[in-house]
Amino acid sequence: MRASLRRTAAAAATALALLLTGCAGTDDGGGDTGRIELSFQSLAWQKESVDANKQLVKEWNEAHPDIQVNYIPGSWDTVHDQLLTAFEGDEAPDIIHDASDDLADFAYGGYLADLRTLLPDRLTADIPRQSWSTTTFGDGVYGVPFLQEPRVLIANTRILAASGVRIPTPEHPWSWSEFRQVTRELTGKGRYGVAWPLKEPVSVTLNLGLSAGGKLFHRAADGKVTLRAGEGDRIVPDTIHDQVNTDHSAARTALGMGGSDTLPGFFGGKYAMVPLGFSYRQQVVEQAPEGFEWTVLPAPAGSAGLAQGVSPQTLSVSEASPHKKEAVQFIDFLLRPPNMVRLAKGDWMLPTGTAALADPSLHTAENGWATGVAVAKALRPAPAQSVRGYPEWKDKVATPALQEYYSGAIGGDELRKRLVDDGNRVLARYQR
Repeated sequence: MRASLRRTAAAAATALALLLTGCAGTDDGGGDTGRIELSFQSLAWQKESVDANKQLVKEWNEAHPDIQVNYIPGSWDTVHDQLLTAFEGDEAPDIIHDASDDLADFAYGGYLADLRTLLPDRLTADIPRQSWSTTTFGDGVYGVPFLQEPRVLIANTRILAASGVRIPTPEHPWSWSEFRQVTRELTGKGRYGVAWPLKEPVSVTLNLGLSAGGKLFHRAADGKVTLRAGEGDRIVPDTIHDQVNTDHSAARTALGMGGSDTLPGFFGGKYAMVPLGFSYRQQVVEQAPEGFEWTVLPAPAGSAGLAQGVSPQTLSVSEASPHKKEAVQFIDFLLRPPNMVRLAKGDWMLPTGTAALADPSLHTAENGWATGVAVAKALRPAPAQSVRGYPEWKDKVATPALQEYYSGAIGGDELRKRLVDDGNRVLARYQR
């Protein structure tokens, strides 16, 4: 998850910590003591998550005096550019926390270690194949996917009850057309049925589009990827566009917001529902006024059911690290089922491991945990997971095009022309 409340100050802390600690490629990590020292750059930012990560590092260090791990804070805001600079300067941390949709260029560029011969059987068997595919590029595996976050509907319980609309469940979710109708019914004086926080619209659109059979990115037998818009690729963007511009059931002002920005309006009854990442439940718990009643509902379903794209959080090892084996040993410790549960709870996300996902503490109805677990089996790799050039396409083509479409500035034909035609020109440069 690219968390919305990120702290850019962490970038400076990262650079300083890397300078003081020393990272892979500078020496053997052990000096003259014979002790191996590993650097672990973590992007944890919420207090519970930071505490869980630091406590696990402490437990490892106490149990492994000859292999010590140094915890380094990083920032989701700057991680891609920071890592690129570190790789090129031969100063990358040994163990790298990132997200799977950020790994492709690093993997193809030779900066990350292929983990296939290093991973223990326990770990490879515990994490499902579809999760491993998010970190597989070519023939190699360049990260361990360990936390994942579906997008859900966080809804005002009292407004739903008063409206009389059907309440969806993971077994019987709303269809996209029913969802559009429901948001019309929930709209009233001073209230919108839904607020779509689409400051970063691309991943939301692509990932939810899988439920409607959308794909957009198509890989040929020779491995080359081209963009092609089918009928399934229209359903999610057209639904959002029509809610904003035709039905007026979605707040136009929310389009430029991040997820956290919508919460005051949600708490104040301005929005009946907000589609948010699963981890936002923590902010709702911490910030909702006393007596506020809310619930977690599954995202709408289409021809592919509840299928939804995700880009799991990952742990990778620098190719330049002189201690790859020991780095993977630490990763294996960090992702033992009880520890993976601790990390998931700290981030209010879902573990990828089947053993951790089966933990009874994650199957409680409280705060919507059970709804998230029920959706987990439908999670799939994000559509552009392994596409080289995706970051440029997202930033330079898709983000402005979708923002203009959702605001009503351009029509559907122009949107698809820009996503596909302009997008294919971008991808072609990376696939020559």
